[in-house]
Amino acid sequence: MTWPFSTTEEVIDQLQITAKAYADKRPGAREQLLNLSQTLTASLELPSEAIQRVGWAEPARTAHCRLAVELGLFEQLKASGEGGIGAQELSTKVGADEVLIARVLRHLAATYIIREKGPDCFSPTYLSNAFTEPKFRAGIIYTFDVAGPSFHLLPNYLKSISYGNPTELTDGPFQYAHKTQLPFFAWLDQNPPYLSVFNDYMSAYRAGKLNWVDPGFYPVSERLIRGFNSTFSDVFLVDVGGGLGHDLRELETKISDLPGRLILQDREEVISTLPSATADNKFEAKPHDFFTSQPVQGARAYYLHSVLHDWSDVDCIRILEQLRPAMKKGYSKLLVNEIVVPKQGGTWPVTAMDQLMLVLGAMKERTEMQWNDILEKAGFKVTGIWSLEMGTESLIEAEVA
Repeated sequence: MTWPFSTTEEVIDQLQITAKAYADKRPGAREQLLNLSQTLTASLELPSEAIQRVGWAEPARTAHCRLAVELGLFEQLKASGEGGIGAQELSTKVGADEVLIARVLRHLAATYIIREKGPDCFSPTYLSNAFTEPKFRAGIIYTFDVAGPSFHLLPNYLKSISYGNPTELTDGPFQYAHKTQLPFFAWLDQNPPYLSVFNDYMSAYRAGKLNWVDPGFYPVSERLIRGFNSTFSDVFLVDVGGGLGHDLRELETKISDLPGRLILQDREEVISTLPSATADNKFEAKPHDFFTSQPVQGARAYYLHSVLHDWSDVDCIRILEQLRPAMKKGYSKLLVNEIVVPKQGGTWPVTAMDQLMLVLGAMKERTEMQWNDILEKAGFKVTGIWSLEMGTESLIEAEVA
């Protein structure tokens, strides 16, 4: 976010005010503190320090996190507990050179991933312990191995196309970096280890952040549960392109009085990776290509989370047009859970996601005007947009026009 501060002292004053809001558990205060802390850094560091941070401190931290995942360093640190572990013992456990491990650990400690308790004594942090969880390990692998090369070669790619704006799924920074003509998702299908990594990470992408079903975000009871009519369909919500069903699990966990069935839809390649023991869940998983006719008729809601930002405007309209005939006019709701780029002052998570869409799919995040235009062309009318203060994603509700 762009902050209207002219001095470092003003930033510090605002930090103190926001710290009070954070202590009072005000929604959005945590995100505001993160933005202010970066504003403070930008106001204090010298240009030479900024180059050091951007040029090698942050790339080294990223590479060392990937190395730590590969060698199991975070697991060994977690096992050591608060007592910590030295480089020699750790290098023996993971089978790597002691001097190398010591250098890696020192930088991870200097960049706040782990803790340096004393000379040659390193212990875990909340963050490094989290990096032992499969979903977060997957995030490190995915961002380094898959997205990383696309970012690294982005300047070369843009120069090769005379600095135009990429718009083709099969001819973008991702294809340039990975030497392929396949679109991103087709490439994942042909590289099953990375498909698994991607699906695991998607379950963690918003971990810890408020979800659209949380209190104060979208009024599920008022907008969806009230007015549910099982004579139209016994399906409450269809999660279109919903991956492994993480959103449906949140919905069934947080909303206890769901009146109908939940259906998860995604490509066969994704659905086939789900555990067979889905009886513990209230949702049914069904393979479906969202470029084909929607088979579930008359559901209360059709939900798409971070689906449309992977596609061009033309393809978004095609996807939405497959849903419209299945929806009962005046009853069924279309729910689009996406980033809505503000006219001014977008926070770094918003702009960073726009950059990720640029390098992986030659696509983009959209403004409210752009979303309205797509939905209108697909035959829908927007009936509301819900967002949390300082939140990254919004919930766009629409109906058949």
